[in-house]
Amino acid sequence: MDIIGKTVEQIHPGQFSEFTKTVSESDVYLYAGISGDFNPAHVNQTYAEKTFFKSRIAHGLLSAGFISAAIAGGLPGPGTVYLRQELDFTAPVYMGDTITARVEVIEVNAEKNRVKMKTTCRNQDGEIVIDGYCLVSPPKRKKAERK
Repeated sequence: MDIIGKTVEQIHPGQFSEFTKTVSESDVYLYAGISGDFNPAHVNQTYAEKTFFKSRIAHGLLSAGFISAAIAGGLPGPGTVYLRQELDFTAPVYMGDTITARVEVIEVNAEKNRVKMKTTCRNQDGEIVIDGYCLVSPPKRKKAERK
């Protein structure tokens, strides 16, 4: 039996999914190693203390990855294809911050098998750190499963 998320027929505006994670120092260093982004604002405390952030910050795309987790692990779920993402980084994420990514369905196009969602990431204080929209293609049921 295949694991499959919700199909476009099962999705409607207002549905949402969330994913929450506390960002650790090791998350930031692992992301730097995977991505190759060793910007000192992320990995050098002495440098970061001289910036307007006053401390190291997490990579913006590390936090944006939590949006993908809310999609893949929640809505529409496994088998979803991520097509487009628009992001505004509105506040820094510091190590130790707990980030909640939320995706909420705002538009469904059944004919094209597309779902547009509002995407946000908030810190533990409720402050929006990432704001945007995404477009995904939910999984389709196999012909045998439709019967």
